[in-house]
Amino acid sequence: MKQTKKIGWSLIAGLSICFQTITYAQSYPNKPIRLVVGDAPGGSPDTLGRILSQKISERLGQPVVIDNKAGASGIVAAEIVSKAPADGYTLLLNTTSLWAILPNLKKNLPYDNNKSFIHITQIATAANVIVINLNHTAKTLKELVQYGRANPGKLNYASAGIASPAHLAGEMLGLYADIKMTHVAYKGAGPALLDVIAGNVDFIITSPIAAGPHMNSGRVRALGTTGPQRNPALPDLPSMSETVPGYDMSQSWGLSAPAGTPADVIQLLHTEFERALKLPDVQEKIRSTGAIAVGNSPQAYESFMANERKRLGEVIAKTGIVLSD
Repeated sequence: MKQTKKIGWSLIAGLSICFQTITYAQSYPNKPIRLVVGDAPGGSPDTLGRILSQKISERLGQPVVIDNKAGASGIVAAEIVSKAPADGYTLLLNTTSLWAILPNLKKNLPYDNNKSFIHITQIATAANVIVINLNHTAKTLKELVQYGRANPGKLNYASAGIASPAHLAGEMLGLYADIKMTHVAYKGAGPALLDVIAGNVDFIITSPIAAGPHMNSGRVRALGTTGPQRNPALPDLPSMSETVPGYDMSQSWGLSAPAGTPADVIQLLHTEFERALKLPDVQEKIRSTGAIAVGNSPQAYESFMANERKRLGEVIAKTGIVLSD
């Protein structure tokens, strides 16, 4: 009899939880959604977040507010989201740096890379672009490589922070082209690009989303892209591999939430972001930045980044990049 009563109460408790979950999902969202971006305004994640936030706000009937939390290559933003309530109101704009690079470099992250988040969709992917100060003597990729080899240690390059894709891209160039260079880290691609424009650093290898406005305004010179082939969004620029064989450094961005976020909420967010990424005007806006919209399943996004983590981990081992805990 006692056993029957125990089972009965367990069943009631379970049904109560299910009912609460369903009720919650039906009422979601009923307040603004916070999209945390681990980069300064003007960087790639920030730009993508702003392209999508208006569309999602219109569909869900609540504002999607961009919250820039630059620092530590996105770790600051990821920690904030990992510790936020798992209610769908705090999301992370995930990056290649957070999901594929940092786990190869930092053992003591303030969150569990595999357990602290649930992934929603891949937003976009892009080959990086290398842009150089207008007054630099190198006008082409070939000239930059020749200059670097002839002047060991004289070239310096900017990045959005230690262990950022821009940092890894620069180290990869030094490795593959046999060039000794100096790395200068910034808190985000935006301020890094401003120093390239000012001539305080020579160049940066970053996403076309971040560099695009400065390329279009003629404030920097674009030398090429960094995928294995030419970027279809920037077909007039040569790929780095045409000058430096084997070079391949692209970036990807996605959407994640704290682990434990209700499945129905994750499904709703996936549906709405995937829908937005299929809209012709959104695809055109993203393509105009030099990136390609994706919008895939959570499983496909996680599998893609796991493969990237392995590939980039091999590059990190060869270049000897170190990030202290």
